[in-house]
Amino acid sequence: MANDDGNMQLITPDKFHDECAVFGVFNHPEAANLAYLGLYALQHRGQEASGIVSSDGQHFYVQKGKGLVADIYSKSVLAQLPGHMAIGHNRYSTAGGSDFKNVQPLTVNFALGNLALAHNGNLINAQMLRNELEAYGAIFQSTSDTEVIIHLIAHSRADTLLARVVDALSQVRGAYSLVLMTDEGLMAVRDPHGFRPLCLGQVRDSWMVASESCAFDLLDAEYVREIEPGELVVINEKKVASYRPFAPANSAMCVFEYVYFARPDSRIFGGGHAVYQVRKALGRQLAQEAWVAADLVVPVPDSGVPAALGYSEGSGIPFETGLMRNHYVGRTFIEPEQSIRHFGVKVKLNAIPEVLEGKRVVVVDDSIVRGTTSRKIVKMLRNAGAKEVHMRISSPPIVAPCFYGIDTPTKRELIGSSHTVEEIRKYVTADSVAYLSLDGMLKAAPASAERYCAACFTDRYPIPFTKAEELQLGLFEPHH
Repeated sequence: MANDDGNMQLITPDKFHDECAVFGVFNHPEAANLAYLGLYALQHRGQEASGIVSSDGQHFYVQKGKGLVADIYSKSVLAQLPGHMAIGHNRYSTAGGSDFKNVQPLTVNFALGNLALAHNGNLINAQMLRNELEAYGAIFQSTSDTEVIIHLIAHSRADTLLARVVDALSQVRGAYSLVLMTDEGLMAVRDPHGFRPLCLGQVRDSWMVASESCAFDLLDAEYVREIEPGELVVINEKKVASYRPFAPANSAMCVFEYVYFARPDSRIFGGGHAVYQVRKALGRQLAQEAWVAADLVVPVPDSGVPAALGYSEGSGIPFETGLMRNHYVGRTFIEPEQSIRHFGVKVKLNAIPEVLEGKRVVVVDDSIVRGTTSRKIVKMLRNAGAKEVHMRISSPPIVAPCFYGIDTPTKRELIGSSHTVEEIRKYVTADSVAYLSLDGMLKAAPASAERYCAACFTDRYPIPFTKAEELQLGLFEPHH
């Protein structure tokens, strides 16, 4: 488990990693402080690095760092970010893509002034666009696909910045929820499919943009509305204006935001209910589809808690906290010299024998990716005295990677793509395993099933790939 240079162990949770968070604020004397708090609320969307760029309308001020928001932005750092507007970004990336030069927001000074850009999503044709731009003499500073957008804006021959942004985004394919800052104000734009969430908020005379509404709650800001798929919103001294410059496309909002990614207290995709209520509905639906005789329903904390509560409600089986989570686990820890069985999971989770002893247990989680953690959890429950362990998953088997802004393993690493449910049951050593059906998941999500992208569960992608894209997707950093 330890690497060669001194026993440091990287914790790799057996979950999809969320893609990124974006935040923007306009017309506030403490813009950078608000950006800091907004990013703090959105920490769950990216823990690798963070950046804030502020502006007084003439100069851009930049602070970036690796690590968690609270560790990067001290009072003295925030004091170096003056101005009445700011944008920020939290990033998650895999090893190899975590180079400091990729930390956003990205900034540039070009013919039309200063520009900063923060991006949540992934562009599937980024490598081809990059090749074309480099052929025309563009020099790239990073390996992030976000920089392609900046070069497309700079190379555009349109007269205004707004027209250049539209021109640039008309050439990209894939997922983007963007916040841009200029010398005049902010722009917020969401791709026509609406893969990733983005919403608009207001506190008195100040406007905000955030990946999720939970960022507004921390700031006592009002959630105004969702920024809609294909919409571009311009926020400046004169107005808040909405444009729809792109050709309409089929809705493809990421249903996994409801299953796992979004914070439970957020409202996303224009849904009338908090994500928490949707997760409970997933659990209730799972109880209807996969009831089993048991004494306790136990969640895998923290992400499995709402679905487990829903399963308990739907099944009539009592809910108990049988696993405790350590909330203070960092990215690395020192492994003891004597090998401890299941050490990586034990650092994060611990079973409570007094709750589990002699009981038939339904353990509820939101997903299984590789299956390694599920296997260790089942063994942990048995070691604590559980008589039976029945694993219930509040989403369908994950069978395909995401190319729209989620850090996912390759197809061959996804246990659901190559194993039957019975084979997965044997591997994780549970008495039974059952997943929520695709229909059941989409039924529990707000609005019609046609609104959602479920490609990771179906292997059917809303944006068909060209042959060239299929060849090149593996060569380019696939997320931020």
